Amino acid sequence: MRHRNDHRKLSRTASHRKALLRNQVTSLFTHGRIETTVAKAKESRRLAERLISYAKRADVKVGTLSDEKEKDAVRVAARRRAARFLHGRDIVTKLFDDIAPHMMEREGGYTRIIKTRIRKGDAGEMAILELVKSEAQIKAERAARKAAEEAAQQKSGVFRRRKKKEAAPAEPAEGEATE
Repeated sequence: MRHRNDHRKLSRTASHRKALLRNQVTSLFTHGRIETTVAKAKESRRLAERLISYAKRADVKVGTLSDEKEKDAVRVAARRRAARFLHGRDIVTKLFDDIAPHMMEREGGYTRIIKTRIRKGDAGEMAILELVKSEAQIKAERAARKAAEEAAQQKSGVFRRRKKKEAAPAEPAEGEATE
């Protein structure tokens, strides 16, 4: 029976497991995606989603307060709590200022696990763990990519002109009546 088994042990001691998961979640927030085994991805996902939810809740709580001193105290306390787990101030800043605001409309499911391959050396099942992007982020990235491509084309002197073919009226074939 699996009763009261909260998490995977990943064949590691508690301190080694904690260090591994801290590093993976930090890398996920830094790069937006990581490749790892499925078991590690599932554990990392659990912690990453918990941190994103915490950052969102702290932001909502700050919005309900009226006193600036209280707002600052809540912000600092929330960031310090996240910093206990994450490596580096820049990652904590990115979590609270970039990642959490983009996930405000989501009620969970901030990450996705995509199974990719079987590792050749030990037949471990590999997966990609990545942050899910909002529709606004996807549209902004597409627009930026398109603008960059157009700028590169103009810089290189290559202009693609699309000629619109005018639809000529089709002539009736021999033997067909025209109306």
